[in-house]
Parts: sequence; C-alpha cells; structure tokens
Amino acid sequence: MTELWLFFMPLTVVYLLPGPDMILLLQTGARQGKGAALATALGLGVARGCHVALAALGLATLFRTAPWTFDVVRLAGAAYLLWIGIQCLRSTMLPSLNGANTTIDKPRWPEAIRRGLLTNLLNPKALLFCSVLMPQFIEPHGGPVLRQFATLGMMLVGVGLLFDSAYALVGAALGRWLQRSPSAQRLQQWLFGSLLIGFAVRLTFVQQA
Repeated sequence: MTELWLFFMPLTVVYLLPGPDMILLLQTGARQGKGAALATALGLGVARGCHVALAALGLATLFRTAPWTFDVVRLAGAAYLLWIGIQCLRSTMLPSLNGANTTIDKPRWPEAIRRGLLTNLLNPKALLFCSVLMPQFIEPHGGPVLRQFATLGMMLVGVGLLFDSAYALVGAALGRWLQRSPSAQRLQQWLFGSLLIGFAVRLTFVQQA
C-alpha cells in the first residue's frame, strides 16, 4: 500500500476546511456542552464509516448511472441542514454569569448522535470524496484489496474523530466564554445558523463532477 502519510495529507486538508460538520460541532459545543458535542462527533464518525462501506460497494457508480439518486440525497441533505440552521436561529440564549438568562439547551446525546450521523450521511460530497480518494491509494499487488480498503477506511474515520473531538472541545470552551456576553451569544447564534443555512443552499446546487 502507498505510504499512509500521503493519504493523511489530503485528509488533514479536508478536515481543516470549514464545512457543515465543523459548524455543527462548534454550535453543539457552544449550546449544549462538551458531552453533546462529542456525541455529535461520534455520529459523524459512524456516518463516515458508512460512507467508506458504501464507497467499497460502489454506490458512487450508482450515482453516475442513475443521477436522480444523487439528487435525492443532495436535496435531503440540504433540507436537513436548512432545518438545523433554522433551529439554531430560533434557539434561546445561554444563561449569563449574572443569571439574567436562565434558559439553556439541555444536552440530549441520542439526538446529538443522530444529528451528526444525518448531517454527514446525507452529504453526497462526503461519499464521492471517499470514492475518489481511497482507490488512488490501493495497490494491486499490495495484498487483498478489501484489507487495504479497510485500513484506509479506519484511518479516514480515526483522523476525522480526532479533528471532530478537537472542534467539539473548542465549541464547549466557546460556550463558556459566551456566557459572559449576551450580545456575543446572539452573534454566535446568528453566525452559526446563517452558515448552516448557507451550506444548505450551496448543497442544493452541487452537481456531480
């Protein structure tokens, strides 16, 4: 198999780029705390594992031969991101340190896992990324293809969990800092909500390469 560090480099670039997964983790950490954000990261990891399995089964080929399947997943993902963005804009503010605001989102870990799972699973770009990147690092004489695919897939999911956990912790720290300023809370709420809605609109217009 090609040196794994060559596979690690594009993964790092992708996970550092701002996207709906990162914004969801930061927003969840800021609103519901570290536990819920890490649960969201777990859901994202499960979704990436599903993408790896689907890529190995050739779902990307189905997208090319039946473009309407790609459109169904794309529009469903856009609708889900739009719904999350609207919920973010409508959510109540965090309590300030002086106790002026007493309403806060309670951490609901099963819901957080589901949000992470669906956000990534309904993003056809994530599946296409796996389907395009991973075969480039499969060597015909490097042993069983399935074993190589599994190794790359575990690396993809593992590296993603490391980055997602870091974003979850940053979001939780941001939430603690935001308790000092109601105006900063409102700015964060509108910023994250607007970004998620923007990603939803962009996903609506995504086309297969």
